[in-house]
Amino acid sequence: MTSSENARAVASNPEREEAARSGSLTDELFSKLEASIRSGELRAGTRLPSQKEIALSQNVSRTVVREAVARLTAQGLAVSRQGAGVFVVDTPEYRAFQITREEVQELADVIKLLEMRMAVETEMAGLAAARRTTQDIGAIQDALTTMITVADDPMAAASADAAFHLAISRATQNEYYSRFVEFLGVRLVPSRSLYLGEKPQEVHRAYADKVLAEHEAIVDAIIRMDSTRAREAARQHMHESLTRHSTLSATLRMAKVSG
Repeated sequence: MTSSENARAVASNPEREEAARSGSLTDELFSKLEASIRSGELRAGTRLPSQKEIALSQNVSRTVVREAVARLTAQGLAVSRQGAGVFVVDTPEYRAFQITREEVQELADVIKLLEMRMAVETEMAGLAAARRTTQDIGAIQDALTTMITVADDPMAAASADAAFHLAISRATQNEYYSRFVEFLGVRLVPSRSLYLGEKPQEVHRAYADKVLAEHEAIVDAIIRMDSTRAREAARQHMHESLTRHSTLSATLRMAKVSG
């Protein structure tokens, strides 16, 4: 496949279009909930309906609901109370840091997000190795098994990858890591279709196997409670991902120049 063909494949990839549609639904739902809070329809201290109830009433998936509610929390409009649900805060006045799907539709922005992830996830893996419990190991290994099961589906693999990193974040025993990773959601892991486009299935499989090996190195270090190795494995994993997408970005720029 030529550079021009690769560029066209990336632009027209159906998985990317599906992700964009999902992001649009998340944005729409977030806007509705935000408007309800700011207008007073959802008053301070009010408990939000459950994810299932919102999904049914708005005809969207729970993933869409989860990401919209996570954004409400990140912006200071709602607060999660363990075992009780999500509630509208008393004074929803400030707008906090956020990363929307629109901001990571372009490859250059994906690369910026990967740079940030390298800093966060390196230390996150080290803390997980130092603090993980037996239950945490089970959750991380279950997430890894799911990644193997759905390896042939790029979108499902990206979601499983995000769940894997969420399991690691919870093993840090620091809720801010897990809240941050949960907030990023599937934005955390760009689908490999962005990088590989419509290349043959065997190329996708080789890519999935390489990423799996990188993840297994992180898991092994966490199991052994080796924080140094866990940090090194996580940094190497993020470095490889950053290199892959930076190379693709350069290829697309050359294709654009050559016409």
